[in-house]
Amino acid sequence: MSSSALGNDTLKTEVTNVSPFGIWLLTSSNKEYFLSFEDYPWFKSKPIEQIFNIEEFAPGHFHWPDLDVDLSEQILENPDKYPLKAKANK
Repeated sequence: MSSSALGNDTLKTEVTNVSPFGIWLLTSSNKEYFLSFEDYPWFKSKPIEQIFNIEEFAPGHFHWPDLDVDLSEQILENPDKYPLKAKANK
């Protein structure tokens, strides 16, 4: 006899915390990332509603529509492979 999973996954990607130094992102795959304002400056000084408004279009692809920011889990896990840093608009 084999068991199958019941129901749907309920974990969704969300920003779990904002500090003076950055934000914490918990993904639907149950991984947590810290995005410092130094490395991800476009989150700094933005309204909290815009930071918390996140969508996951596909597994591992995150989009903040209010900020026009797109990141992937690959970028978050391997920042050395993506050395270019975006500049925040003033």
